[in-house]
Amino acid sequence: MSTSLVTAEPTAAPVVELSVGGMTCASCAGRVERALNRLDGVSASVNYATERALVSGLAPERADAAVAAVRKAGYDAAVRVDGDDEWSRRAALERIGSLRRRLLLAALLAFPLMDLTLVLALVPRLRFPGWELLCVALAIPVVVWAAWPFHRATLRNLRHGSVTMDTLVSLGIAVSFGWAVATLFFGEDAGGYWIGYGMTPAGASSIYLDVAAGMTTFQLAGRYFETRSRRRAGDVLDGLARLAPDRARVVRDGVETVVPTATVRVGELVVVRAGETVPVDGTVVDGRAGVDTSSLTGEPLPRDTGPGDDIVTGTISRDGRVVVRSTAVGAHTRLAQLTAMAEQAQSSKARVQALVDRIVRWFVPAVIAAAIVVTAAWLVGGASVGHAIGVGIAVLIIACPCALGLATPTALMVGVGRGAQLGILIKGQAALEASGRIDTIVLDKTGTVTLSTPRVTGVEVAPGEDRVAVLRLAAAIEAGSEHPIAAAITTAAAGRVTDLPEVRDYRTLPGRGAAGLVDGRAVSVGSAGLLDDLCITVPAWATDTVETAEHDGRTVVFLVRDDEVIALFCIADDVHPSAKDALVRLTRMGLHPVLLTGDSTAAARRVAGELGIDDVRAEVLPDEKADVIAALRGQGHRVAMVGDGINDAAALGTADLGMAIATGTDIAIRSADIILVRDDLTVIADALALAQRTLRTIHGNLGWAFAYNVAAIPIAAAGLLNPLISAAAMSLSSVLVVWNSLRLRSARLHR
Repeated sequence: MSTSLVTAEPTAAPVVELSVGGMTCASCAGRVERALNRLDGVSASVNYATERALVSGLAPERADAAVAAVRKAGYDAAVRVDGDDEWSRRAALERIGSLRRRLLLAALLAFPLMDLTLVLALVPRLRFPGWELLCVALAIPVVVWAAWPFHRATLRNLRHGSVTMDTLVSLGIAVSFGWAVATLFFGEDAGGYWIGYGMTPAGASSIYLDVAAGMTTFQLAGRYFETRSRRRAGDVLDGLARLAPDRARVVRDGVETVVPTATVRVGELVVVRAGETVPVDGTVVDGRAGVDTSSLTGEPLPRDTGPGDDIVTGTISRDGRVVVRSTAVGAHTRLAQLTAMAEQAQSSKARVQALVDRIVRWFVPAVIAAAIVVTAAWLVGGASVGHAIGVGIAVLIIACPCALGLATPTALMVGVGRGAQLGILIKGQAALEASGRIDTIVLDKTGTVTLSTPRVTGVEVAPGEDRVAVLRLAAAIEAGSEHPIAAAITTAAAGRVTDLPEVRDYRTLPGRGAAGLVDGRAVSVGSAGLLDDLCITVPAWATDTVETAEHDGRTVVFLVRDDEVIALFCIADDVHPSAKDALVRLTRMGLHPVLLTGDSTAAARRVAGELGIDDVRAEVLPDEKADVIAALRGQGHRVAMVGDGINDAAALGTADLGMAIATGTDIAIRSADIILVRDDLTVIADALALAQRTLRTIHGNLGWAFAYNVAAIPIAAAGLLNPLISAAAMSLSSVLVVWNSLRLRSARLHR
């Protein structure tokens, strides 16, 4: 056996991937990124959604330096090993568990505390000895232990000279609790001389205990649900990587040897047996097989592959053995590149909450500065120290963003709940933000607008042949095969054939079909390639049917008996029954439909013609699908992509809005922003309408919350804010936000 030439792979800059823990907002990712970029010769990119960092220009032996830099910035990190994301998975689960426990305790103590303080503050005769101590005792676990994530983030941010929403939440909780304790234990004067607008019943200022506890509970609820949904963003990357097998069968020194895929070199011969997944990209040098490429091209039928044909990682040999000369391995395979594209697409996703984060960058420092300035102004104006400090605290408390924290998570939770009733799963805020700007809807063909189940659409028999007898012969041969085309033929025959004859000497013809002896006569069922192998030409009676079928993008299967074609079957993938209604609704919504597929142009044109779609992009490879989406976006379009296959993962991530059919692959589902569960394509329009309405609700909540803060701060600064009115106003603000969100429960979408 001759020695194969091994082509050296190009040298690339070393890359270290880190799993990062402890990030709570996009500004955290920016802080980690800046810390890593300060390392010599390093270029880092941090993905907040997937909680990962890609560090280029850093040798693996220096990975500890990157981890140390992240930890110095106040976060945790670990080097990520390919195929093993256990560290980040464990860290996320621990964080979600911690938030759940803190939320549970806060809710169990805060709601009784809120009722107790309100009643005892307003009705002095109901007070009992030690009631102040009881209220404080209920509040301490909430404002200290349950609220610790906010306090910890505030301390970390202050050490690095920055502020976030956590800063104001932490300050609000601490000041509310501190002032309530002061008024409870130092008497009415502590509250009386700063109220400035009438006296409240003795002890009424203690109502700030429920402000502190309630704020903690609401903020924890928002953080818990946000963290749980964000964790799922990185799953697509692991799922794509798992498509590549970790073992390969390599021919070395003339012997087939099973080795780790990572050790395979370019130029080596790799054997792939029937039923095995291809571990490398390469060219077939020997053998023939029907290769299932649906994971990468979206084609519903296996592709006939033989010597000279290219084959890629992640595809499956269904019915034959092939020998492949590897041309790309590891990170250079098409599958690995698809994984990288999916990660890049994920990192570009924006979130509605980013709007709040951007405003908080100036809002929080401005509120703190305003409280200081107001305090100083009252002192300069001759007010007592206690009165001036009290007014300053009132400004800080009234600005606490309780409603801001509720604005997004409450609307999101109600919208998601309503979506679940309609067969729509909204995975996060990114879907909502994108939904309001969509003008183009890109639809994958196979498995999305078609049923992805081949069906016999026509049977043509030779003159003199009986149709039932023909179906009987074809079904007998195909009954022994699990090929999708075989299933279509046996299904077509099931209603007309009651018994099947015995098949002897049955054999599979890889990439061609199947054959056997029926009633002592040779019978074969297969593609046009089968006729070539048997040196048989298409008979004159079948020519027009074959040409028409090929023009329409249908698959033709021939039935051969004793070297004579006696019938042919036209097979196609049916359009989903609800597809036409869905296209009508999407068009009425002002969306431009595009049909995108890896299938043939003829097949795509047939489906597009049935649905009335003019814009068709066919024979598009997986990486090219993402390019098509990127090109549409580059032209100024806002694009929604609907798909179901692994090959759609990168495109779903690249689109402004990714929507996956629930019956599709796990990879597509994890890549998407919205999952469509209902088996009705009109759910696409419902999903867009619900997402847009939920987005409007979030914007309305945020508008109210900010308006409340802006209007209330001057009132507090003027010294006209009664603590009881302040607490009631803050509660009302939150109640209005929740009520506005709950309106989504009865949302009725246009049918």
